[in-house]
Amino acid sequence: MLTAADYAPPRWLRNAHVQSALGSSPLRRRRAELRFAQIGAQTTEHLIEAGDGVRLHGLHSAVPGTAACGLVLLLHGWEGSADSNYMRLTAAQLLARGFEVFRLNFRDHGDTHHLNEGLFHSNRIGEVVQATAEIARRFPLRPLSVAGYSLGGNFALRLALRAIEAGLPLAHVAAVCPVLDPARTMESMESGLPLYLWYFERKWRDSLARKRALFPALHDFDDRTLGLSMRPLTQWMVERHTDFGTLDRYFDGYSIAGQRMARLEVPVSILMAADDPVIPVAGFQELVLPEHARVEIAPWGGHCGFLENAQLDGFAERWIADRLSACASA
Repeated sequence: MLTAADYAPPRWLRNAHVQSALGSSPLRRRRAELRFAQIGAQTTEHLIEAGDGVRLHGLHSAVPGTAACGLVLLLHGWEGSADSNYMRLTAAQLLARGFEVFRLNFRDHGDTHHLNEGLFHSNRIGEVVQATAEIARRFPLRPLSVAGYSLGGNFALRLALRAIEAGLPLAHVAAVCPVLDPARTMESMESGLPLYLWYFERKWRDSLARKRALFPALHDFDDRTLGLSMRPLTQWMVERHTDFGTLDRYFDGYSIAGQRMARLEVPVSILMAADDPVIPVAGFQELVLPEHARVEIAPWGGHCGFLENAQLDGFAERWIADRLSACASA
């Protein structure tokens, strides 16, 4: 089975910013589209009822004529989508190994802003739990596993924490560069290379502007609000569109740092890069975890990059497929 120790990119790929930028580049997008098409999977769209009138969109893929060995739910990062490069490439790896795959779009991601009036925020774990239960009902393949990247990794690990109580039959959860402590992540972006803060601010502003255009009576904020930088814009969102009241309480609401995952009952695998420029690696060294949870830290990889060669093949996608294949065959 692959481990973080097996990841050894060429020297020119050992820069965290190169890894992070190339991972979401148009070059890799073409690679992802081609690789996914080569698998020959049949993909269907689904609207998932997630409680309280919430609807989430997702894509189910299966290779015709293949007896599936299980179902994997894939969760993307903040301002990503079901069609992000890493989502398509991970799906291709899993489909090639006999899994069916469901790629879920979070609220307000992947051209789904029209489905719900309320804004997305990172504490909307309840609707993702409900959506997972509905996906498990529609596609009752076992084992059912979950994998996620960045904020999607955070959601995946929170699903693991809630699985038993919610009656979710999760066999394994895999997370790549998951957000552990949102407050630390914000500080890291504010003090690091401005590129990352600019990237997420731009994408979030575009998302909010789109929401305003769809629901102008409900979302009547002005362009001055959209011009706020990340921290004050997040505070604005927390104060007006959540019940948390303060930024600290909001961040604490979806933190999984320290001892918060000590009570995990679902087997968990976490892959992290020591040089991640967005999420501080120190938090992973401070985690208190049960025996059936494992953290692997590679020296390189950037934020959700883990690229292996000039063809932009990804180690993380293979690592996830290895972990979940081992679970399915156990």
